[in-house]
Amino acid sequence: MASRKRTSAPAAEATEGINPKAPCPCGSGRRYKHCHGSGYAPPVTRPFEGLPGEADWVALRELVPAATATLKTTDGREITLASVLPGGAPALVRANGEILVGAQLATSSDDVSRDLGTAVAAALEAPKGAPVEPGPIGGAGSAGPRLQEVLDLTAPLDVVVHDTFDFWLEGTEPGAAARAGLTQANEAILPTVRLEGLEAAYWVRPGNERAHLRWVRPEKEEQLLDALARLSAAEQILLGEGTRYAGAFRAHGLVVPVWDLPADAPAEDWVGPATEFQARLEKALTVTTPLNADERRARAGLLSRQITLR
Repeated sequence: MASRKRTSAPAAEATEGINPKAPCPCGSGRRYKHCHGSGYAPPVTRPFEGLPGEADWVALRELVPAATATLKTTDGREITLASVLPGGAPALVRANGEILVGAQLATSSDDVSRDLGTAVAAALEAPKGAPVEPGPIGGAGSAGPRLQEVLDLTAPLDVVVHDTFDFWLEGTEPGAAARAGLTQANEAILPTVRLEGLEAAYWVRPGNERAHLRWVRPEKEEQLLDALARLSAAEQILLGEGTRYAGAFRAHGLVVPVWDLPADAPAEDWVGPATEFQARLEKALTVTTPLNADERRARAGLLSRQITLR
Protein backbone atom coordinates (compact mmCIF):
# COMPACT_ATOMS: atom_id res chain seq x y z
CA MET A 1 0.00 0.00 0.00
CA ALA A 2 2.96 2.34 0.49
CA SER A 3 3.36 2.53 -3.27
CA ARG A 4 -0.27 3.54 -3.72
CA LYS A 5 -0.48 6.40 -1.22
CA ARG A 6 1.08 9.74 -1.86
CA THR A 7 1.56 12.32 0.85
CA SER A 8 1.74 15.81 -0.56
CA ALA A 9 3.60 17.44 2.33
CA PRO A 10 7.12 16.07 1.63
CA ALA A 11 6.77 16.78 -2.08
CA ALA A 12 5.60 20.33 -1.41
CA GLU A 13 8.60 21.05 0.81
CA ALA A 14 11.03 19.72 -1.80
CA THR A 15 9.41 21.49 -4.76
CA GLU A 16 8.12 24.77 -3.31
CA GLY A 17 7.23 27.22 -6.05
CA ILE A 18 7.21 24.64 -8.87
CA ASN A 19 4.96 25.31 -11.85
CA PRO A 20 1.96 22.91 -11.57
CA LYS A 21 2.17 22.32 -15.34
CA ALA A 22 5.88 21.43 -15.25
CA PRO A 23 7.07 17.79 -15.23
CA CYS A 24 7.03 16.30 -11.75
CA PRO A 25 10.54 16.14 -10.19
CA CYS A 26 9.95 12.48 -9.27
CA GLY A 27 10.63 11.54 -12.90
CA SER A 28 7.24 10.00 -13.64
CA GLY A 29 6.82 12.06 -16.81
CA ARG A 30 3.48 13.43 -15.64
CA ARG A 31 2.79 17.08 -14.88
CA TYR A 32 3.37 17.98 -11.25
CA LYS A 33 -0.30 18.82 -10.69
CA HIS A 34 -1.28 15.33 -11.86
CA CYS A 35 1.44 13.54 -9.88
CA HIS A 36 2.92 14.42 -6.48
CA GLY A 37 1.29 17.83 -6.56
CA SER A 38 -2.16 16.24 -6.50
CA GLY A 39 -1.79 14.78 -3.00
CA TYR A 40 -3.43 11.38 -2.73
CA ALA A 41 -4.54 9.70 -5.95
CA PRO A 42 -6.87 6.73 -5.40
CA PRO A 43 -5.99 3.53 -7.26
CA VAL A 44 -7.90 2.50 -10.37
CA THR A 45 -10.20 -0.20 -9.00
CA ARG A 46 -10.62 -2.14 -12.26
CA PRO A 47 -7.52 -1.42 -14.35
CA PHE A 48 -8.39 -4.02 -17.00
CA GLU A 49 -11.99 -2.92 -17.48
CA GLY A 50 -12.81 -2.53 -21.16
CA LEU A 51 -10.17 -5.00 -22.33
CA PRO A 52 -11.28 -8.27 -23.96
CA GLY A 53 -10.88 -11.04 -21.40
CA GLU A 54 -10.74 -8.77 -18.34
CA ALA A 55 -11.09 -11.78 -16.02
CA ASP A 56 -8.18 -13.58 -17.68
CA TRP A 57 -6.03 -10.44 -17.40
CA VAL A 58 -6.63 -10.59 -13.63
CA ALA A 59 -5.79 -14.32 -13.58
CA LEU A 60 -2.52 -13.85 -15.46
CA ARG A 61 -1.62 -10.92 -13.23
CA GLU A 62 -2.31 -12.64 -9.90
CA LEU A 63 -2.99 -16.38 -10.13
CA VAL A 64 -1.48 -18.22 -13.09
CA PRO A 65 2.22 -19.15 -12.93
CA ALA A 66 3.09 -19.80 -16.60
CA ALA A 67 0.86 -18.67 -19.46
CA THR A 68 0.94 -16.58 -22.62
CA ALA A 69 -1.52 -14.84 -24.93
CA THR A 70 -1.17 -12.89 -28.15
CA LEU A 71 -2.04 -9.18 -28.09
CA LYS A 72 -2.55 -6.86 -31.05
CA THR A 73 -1.78 -3.17 -30.96
CA THR A 74 -3.90 -0.50 -32.58
CA ASP A 75 -1.52 -0.45 -35.56
CA GLY A 76 -1.69 -4.24 -36.03
CA ARG A 77 1.57 -5.31 -34.40
CA GLU A 78 1.59 -8.52 -32.37
CA ILE A 79 2.91 -8.80 -28.82
CA THR A 80 3.16 -11.86 -26.57
CA LEU A 81 1.71 -11.29 -23.13
CA ALA A 82 3.35 -13.56 -20.54
CA SER A 83 2.21 -14.10 -16.98
CA VAL A 84 5.76 -13.30 -15.85
CA LEU A 85 9.15 -12.72 -17.50
CA PRO A 86 12.64 -13.56 -16.16
CA GLY A 87 13.50 -11.43 -13.16
CA GLY A 88 10.05 -9.83 -13.25
CA ALA A 89 11.10 -7.70 -16.23
CA PRO A 90 8.26 -5.56 -17.62
CA ALA A 91 9.15 -6.37 -21.25
CA LEU A 92 11.86 -7.67 -23.56
CA VAL A 93 12.54 -7.62 -27.30
CA ARG A 94 14.27 -10.63 -28.84
CA ALA A 95 16.87 -10.46 -31.57
CA ASN A 96 14.22 -11.50 -34.12
CA GLY A 97 12.02 -8.56 -33.08
CA GLU A 98 9.48 -10.56 -31.05
CA ILE A 99 8.11 -8.52 -28.16
CA LEU A 100 7.15 -10.04 -24.80
CA VAL A 101 5.42 -8.14 -22.00
CA GLY A 102 5.04 -9.48 -18.45
CA ALA A 103 1.74 -9.12 -16.59
CA GLN A 104 3.33 -9.65 -13.17
CA LEU A 105 5.55 -6.66 -12.36
CA ALA A 106 7.81 -6.18 -9.37
CA THR A 107 6.08 -2.91 -8.44
CA SER A 108 2.89 -1.16 -9.48
CA SER A 109 1.38 2.31 -9.35
CA ASP A 110 -2.21 3.33 -8.74
CA ASP A 111 -3.09 2.22 -12.29
CA VAL A 112 -1.79 -1.20 -13.35
CA SER A 113 -3.14 -0.66 -16.86
CA ARG A 114 -0.88 2.37 -17.25
CA ASP A 115 2.09 0.42 -15.85
CA LEU A 116 1.66 -2.31 -18.46
CA GLY A 117 0.81 0.17 -21.20
CA THR A 118 4.03 2.02 -20.41
CA ALA A 119 5.97 -1.22 -20.83
CA VAL A 120 4.19 -2.00 -24.13
CA ALA A 121 4.89 1.48 -25.54
CA ALA A 122 8.58 1.28 -24.56
CA ALA A 123 8.95 -2.21 -26.08
CA LEU A 124 7.42 -1.06 -29.36
CA GLU A 125 10.15 1.60 -29.63
CA ALA A 126 13.07 -0.52 -28.39
CA PRO A 127 15.62 -1.89 -30.90
CA LYS A 128 15.83 -5.63 -31.49
CA GLY A 129 17.72 -7.55 -28.84
CA ALA A 130 18.14 -4.50 -26.61
CA PRO A 131 16.90 -4.10 -23.03
CA VAL A 132 13.56 -2.33 -22.69
CA GLU A 133 13.75 0.81 -20.57
CA PRO A 134 10.18 1.95 -19.84
CA GLY A 135 11.24 4.51 -17.24
CA PRO A 136 9.70 4.69 -13.76
CA ILE A 137 7.03 2.07 -13.08
CA GLY A 138 5.53 1.76 -9.64
CA GLY A 139 5.10 4.14 -6.76
CA ALA A 140 6.49 7.11 -8.69
CA GLY A 141 3.82 6.65 -11.34
CA SER A 142 4.04 5.39 -14.91
CA ALA A 143 4.30 7.94 -17.68
CA GLY A 144 3.04 5.99 -20.69
CA PRO A 145 -0.41 5.20 -22.12
CA ARG A 146 -2.94 2.78 -20.68
CA LEU A 147 -3.45 -0.65 -22.25
CA GLN A 148 -6.86 0.49 -23.46
CA GLU A 149 -5.11 3.15 -25.56
CA VAL A 150 -2.49 0.97 -27.25
CA LEU A 151 -4.25 -2.39 -27.77
CA ASP A 152 -6.80 -3.46 -30.38
CA LEU A 153 -9.93 -3.86 -28.27
CA THR A 154 -11.58 -6.12 -30.86
CA ALA A 155 -8.90 -8.83 -30.63
CA PRO A 156 -9.82 -11.66 -28.21
CA LEU A 157 -7.51 -12.76 -25.42
CA ASP A 158 -6.80 -16.46 -25.91
CA VAL A 159 -4.75 -17.77 -22.99
CA VAL A 160 -2.38 -20.72 -23.34
CA VAL A 161 -1.24 -22.28 -20.06
CA HIS A 162 2.27 -23.80 -20.06
CA ASP A 163 3.76 -26.55 -17.90
CA THR A 164 7.14 -24.79 -17.93
CA PHE A 165 8.74 -21.42 -18.57
CA ASP A 166 10.64 -22.81 -21.55
CA PHE A 167 9.00 -20.16 -23.74
CA TRP A 168 11.32 -17.65 -22.06
CA LEU A 169 14.27 -18.99 -24.03
CA GLU A 170 12.64 -19.95 -27.34
CA GLY A 171 14.79 -18.94 -30.29
CA THR A 172 17.78 -18.06 -28.10
CA GLU A 173 21.08 -19.70 -27.22
CA PRO A 174 21.07 -19.50 -23.42
CA GLY A 175 24.15 -19.84 -21.29
CA ALA A 176 24.56 -22.05 -18.26
CA ALA A 177 23.27 -19.38 -15.85
CA ALA A 178 20.10 -18.83 -17.91
CA ARG A 179 19.43 -22.56 -18.08
CA ALA A 180 19.95 -22.91 -14.35
CA GLY A 181 17.57 -20.04 -13.67
CA LEU A 182 14.98 -21.61 -15.96
CA THR A 183 15.24 -24.93 -14.16
CA GLN A 184 14.77 -23.25 -10.81
CA ALA A 185 11.71 -21.34 -12.07
CA ASN A 186 10.17 -24.49 -13.56
CA GLU A 187 10.50 -26.34 -10.27
CA ALA A 188 8.32 -23.71 -8.58
CA ILE A 189 5.40 -24.03 -11.02
CA LEU A 190 2.18 -25.47 -9.61
CA PRO A 191 0.26 -27.74 -12.04
CA THR A 192 -2.37 -25.46 -13.59
CA VAL A 193 -5.08 -26.01 -16.22
CA ARG A 194 -7.55 -23.55 -17.71
CA LEU A 195 -10.92 -25.33 -17.88
CA GLU A 196 -12.09 -25.58 -21.48
CA GLY A 197 -15.14 -23.54 -22.43
CA LEU A 198 -15.21 -21.53 -19.18
CA GLU A 199 -13.89 -17.99 -18.92
CA ALA A 200 -11.00 -17.55 -16.48
CA ALA A 201 -11.62 -20.81 -14.57
CA TYR A 202 -8.28 -22.31 -13.48
CA TRP A 203 -7.68 -25.68 -11.81
CA VAL A 204 -4.50 -25.81 -9.75
CA ARG A 205 -2.97 -28.54 -7.57
CA PRO A 206 -0.62 -27.10 -4.92
CA GLY A 207 0.06 -30.50 -3.31
CA ASN A 208 -0.96 -34.12 -3.05
CA GLU A 209 -3.83 -33.53 -0.62
CA ARG A 210 -6.08 -31.01 -2.37
CA ALA A 211 -6.62 -29.24 -5.64
CA HIS A 212 -8.43 -25.95 -6.17
CA LEU A 213 -10.63 -24.24 -8.72
CA ARG A 214 -9.94 -20.51 -8.90
CA TRP A 215 -12.53 -18.77 -11.03
CA VAL A 216 -12.23 -15.06 -11.79
CA ARG A 217 -15.76 -13.75 -12.22
CA PRO A 218 -16.60 -10.74 -14.44
CA GLU A 219 -19.71 -9.67 -12.50
CA LYS A 220 -19.84 -6.68 -10.17
CA GLU A 221 -19.02 -7.72 -6.61
CA GLU A 222 -22.33 -6.91 -4.92
CA GLN A 223 -24.37 -8.62 -7.62
CA LEU A 224 -22.13 -11.70 -7.53
CA LEU A 225 -22.17 -11.96 -3.74
CA ASP A 226 -25.96 -11.87 -3.68
CA ALA A 227 -26.12 -14.67 -6.24
CA LEU A 228 -23.54 -16.77 -4.40
CA ALA A 229 -25.44 -16.23 -1.14
CA ARG A 230 -28.65 -17.51 -2.73
CA LEU A 231 -26.83 -20.61 -3.96
CA SER A 232 -25.13 -21.16 -0.62
CA ALA A 233 -28.41 -20.92 1.31
CA ALA A 234 -29.96 -23.39 -1.13
CA GLU A 235 -26.96 -25.75 -0.76
CA GLN A 236 -26.12 -25.34 -4.45
CA ILE A 237 -22.74 -23.64 -4.20
CA LEU A 238 -20.63 -26.82 -4.23
CA LEU A 239 -19.22 -28.53 -7.32
CA GLY A 240 -19.99 -32.07 -6.22
CA GLU A 241 -19.05 -34.69 -3.66
CA GLY A 242 -15.82 -34.04 -1.82
CA THR A 243 -15.73 -30.34 -2.75
CA ARG A 244 -15.85 -27.32 -0.46
CA TYR A 245 -16.33 -23.61 -1.06
CA ALA A 246 -13.12 -22.25 0.47
CA GLY A 247 -13.65 -18.51 0.05
CA ALA A 248 -12.69 -15.85 -2.45
CA PHE A 249 -10.01 -13.37 -3.45
CA ARG A 250 -10.63 -9.80 -4.49
CA ALA A 251 -8.24 -8.73 -7.23
CA HIS A 252 -8.31 -5.64 -9.45
CA GLY A 253 -12.00 -5.05 -8.88
CA LEU A 254 -13.16 -8.63 -9.53
CA VAL A 255 -14.02 -11.49 -7.19
CA VAL A 256 -12.28 -14.87 -7.50
CA PRO A 257 -14.27 -17.67 -5.82
CA VAL A 258 -12.17 -20.68 -4.79
CA TRP A 259 -13.27 -24.28 -4.27
CA ASP A 260 -11.32 -27.10 -2.64
CA LEU A 261 -11.36 -30.23 -4.81
CA PRO A 262 -10.11 -33.81 -4.39
CA ALA A 263 -6.51 -33.97 -5.60
CA ASP A 264 -6.84 -37.33 -7.37
CA ALA A 265 -9.38 -36.16 -9.98
CA PRO A 266 -7.82 -34.59 -13.08
CA ALA A 267 -8.72 -31.07 -14.16
CA GLU A 268 -10.88 -32.29 -17.06
CA ASP A 269 -13.27 -33.98 -14.62
CA TRP A 270 -14.36 -30.58 -13.29
CA VAL A 271 -15.46 -29.04 -16.58
CA GLY A 272 -18.91 -30.62 -16.29
CA PRO A 273 -19.58 -29.68 -12.63
CA ALA A 274 -18.26 -26.15 -13.23
CA THR A 275 -20.48 -25.76 -16.30
CA GLU A 276 -23.49 -26.86 -14.25
CA PHE A 277 -22.57 -24.39 -11.53
CA GLN A 278 -22.30 -21.67 -14.18
CA ALA A 279 -25.91 -22.35 -15.17
CA ARG A 280 -27.07 -22.17 -11.54
CA LEU A 281 -25.15 -18.95 -11.01
CA GLU A 282 -26.54 -17.31 -14.14
CA LYS A 283 -30.06 -18.12 -12.94
CA ALA A 284 -29.34 -16.74 -9.47
CA LEU A 285 -27.96 -13.55 -11.00
CA THR A 286 -31.36 -12.82 -12.56
CA VAL A 287 -33.12 -12.75 -9.18
CA THR A 288 -33.67 -9.22 -7.92
CA THR A 289 -35.79 -9.77 -4.80
CA PRO A 290 -34.18 -8.88 -1.43
CA LEU A 291 -32.23 -11.63 0.30
CA ASN A 292 -34.13 -13.55 2.97
CA ALA A 293 -32.73 -14.21 6.45
CA ASP A 294 -30.92 -17.43 5.48
CA GLU A 295 -29.42 -15.79 2.42
CA ARG A 296 -28.24 -12.78 4.42
CA ARG A 297 -26.49 -15.11 6.89
CA ALA A 298 -24.93 -16.97 3.99
CA ARG A 299 -23.74 -13.70 2.47
CA ALA A 300 -22.12 -12.66 5.75
CA GLY A 301 -20.32 -16.00 5.83
CA LEU A 302 -19.05 -15.53 2.28
CA LEU A 303 -17.76 -12.05 3.10
CA SER A 304 -15.86 -13.36 6.11
CA ARG A 305 -13.90 -15.67 3.81
CA GLN A 306 -12.79 -13.06 1.27
CA ILE A 307 -9.22 -11.81 1.02
CA THR A 308 -8.18 -8.75 -0.99
CA LEU A 309 -5.11 -9.24 -3.16
CA ARG A 310 -5.21 -5.95 -5.10
